[in-house]
Formats: sequence, C-alpha cells, structure tokens
Amino acid sequence: MVNPSDLQDSPAGPVVSDPELLALHAVRLKGVAGDDEAAARYGLDSDVVREALLDHEARGWVTRRAFAGTRGWSLTDSGRAEGERRLAGELAEAGLGAFVRERYATFLAHNARCLRACTDWQLRPDGSGRLSVNDHGDAAWDGRVLDELTELGRVIEALSEELGARVVRLGGYGARFTGALERVRRGELSWVDRVKEDSCHTVWMELHEDLLATLGIARGEEPAPRA
Repeated sequence: MVNPSDLQDSPAGPVVSDPELLALHAVRLKGVAGDDEAAARYGLDSDVVREALLDHEARGWVTRRAFAGTRGWSLTDSGRAEGERRLAGELAEAGLGAFVRERYATFLAHNARCLRACTDWQLRPDGSGRLSVNDHGDAAWDGRVLDELTELGRVIEALSEELGARVVRLGGYGARFTGALERVRRGELSWVDRVKEDSCHTVWMELHEDLLATLGIARGEEPAPRA
C-alpha cells in the first residue's frame, strides 16, 4: 500500500514519460526489440514508436541488428547514455531520486533470493551430493520453490505499486510476475524461467534493469544489498 505522505514531494502527480523516451527505454529493457514489441511494452501506437525509433536511429541512439535468431533494434552506447540522461532528468524534476533509490535498495535485498529460486527450479540435488536437472518429480522441492516465488511476488507487487504511483512506467511488474506464477501453478512449468516471455525470471530481471537505468547505475557498480 502506498503511503499518501510519500507523495508530498511530487505535487504535480505521477511522472508520465513521453513516447519518444518510452520507445528508447523499451529497447533497452528488451535488449533487442522490433517496432511492435517496443510499442507493446508500454501500450503505445506502433506507428508512433516506429517513427520515434527511426528518429533515434538517425541520431545514432539505436541500430538494427540480429542476435540469437531475434531481429530488431538495440541501443548504441550513445543511446544508452541519452536514455539515462532523460530518465535522470525525470527524477530530478519530480524530486524522486531518493524515493527510487530506497526502493532499489529494497529490491537488491531480495535479488539473490529470486536468482536462487530460479536456479533451484532448474536444478536440484540428486542424492549423491551433486546437482542434476530438475525433472519436477519431487513435489516437496518444487513446492518450496513456489512458496519462495510467491513471497517474492508479494515483494515485487508492493515495489511496483509504490514505484508506479510515482513514475508510471515503473508500474505493472507485480502483475506480470504473479501472472507468470499463476501459469506455473496451472502446470506451465517453464513460466518460472523461460526466455523472451514474461516469466518470473524475465520480469524480475527487467525491473532490475529498469532501476539501474533509472538511477544511472552500471552493472558491477551496484551497492551491496542491505542486511
């Protein structure tokens, strides 16, 4: 639940990013994204996003490339820097830097738990002290992992609700994570860690990248998780 007092330093209401920035930012979050995929990330009109990305290409911020069977746009170094500059400007104008950094610290405190849960979904002890591919034949093992992911779902729901109330583009992560978890519980087991889809792992990692971009933090320069 969002504390109304937390909103006092943003009198103009939540930050709504412009479509040009969202198009650029969607490419960063997806790594490689086509026009439609970039548009879908924030529910934007595909034609608007296509024109924005063509403009970004002309400025040298995005480039077309193919990677692992995926074709689309990716950021250049200058595009990455420009995106971070604009995101920083949003936070500074709204006075939300400290607020987002505090939520980022909360995220980091749970990050290792999520990575461990996803690993445990993939691998489990084989009884000889080694790890083997999890064939999901051990209901107790899988149940423990799902309980952990359920707790993490509550964490990401609270974070995305608080963040989205202040910066609209940072909302929605909780619903996407728990939506994936619901699919797992219905028997679609790959929705814990499948790639190129909104699995639990993909959504968690995307929020991580979103917070890094928003705060201008490079991987490898992240603060240690608070105890």
